[in-house]
Amino acid sequence: MAEFNEMQTIKRHFFAMRNGAVADNMRRHGAKYRIIFGLNLPQITEIAHSTQHSCQLAEKLWQNQSTRESMLMAPMIYPRENFNLQTAIRWISEIPSAEVADVLCLKLLRHLDYAWQLSTTFINSQKSMERYTALRLMFNLLPAHINDIKNYAIEEMKHNEPLTSLLCLQIIDEIDFLSEDCNFNKE
Repeated sequence: MAEFNEMQTIKRHFFAMRNGAVADNMRRHGAKYRIIFGLNLPQITEIAHSTQHSCQLAEKLWQNQSTRESMLMAPMIYPRENFNLQTAIRWISEIPSAEVADVLCLKLLRHLDYAWQLSTTFINSQKSMERYTALRLMFNLLPAHINDIKNYAIEEMKHNEPLTSLLCLQIIDEIDFLSEDCNFNKE
């Protein structure tokens, strides 16, 4: 039986779980990756759980920007204790899509001690994807910093940026819900 390196093993797992219909649909809707296996997040998470967590392997996956699933899996296997601020800043500046930003924030960034600092570093960026990532990270940090996050979302709405507008509305709705829930519990 042939020996495979870690990347080859991961790609074989991606291939085994591929969903051509989903991949074709993503391409039709403008996904810019050269390779799309059509895996969903639980499938990618399953593969990540069976993969040894490693900075080097996570970096290889992250740099494999031609493959959607590679970029989504990278934050799942990067050891949190080794993910420093400089690496976080670099990764945020390299995010190609909202989906990658969502997974990066959910699976890695929100767990870091410097998550709030990171989000406030990018909230005023000139790049809409970086502001999206900052807002997405803030959303993951609720209910901490609730008033600041609401103010950031309201300010971002003034940009009329399609990428961030829906996310801002979701954040504001969630904050309003949390605020109502707090008021309800006081009665």
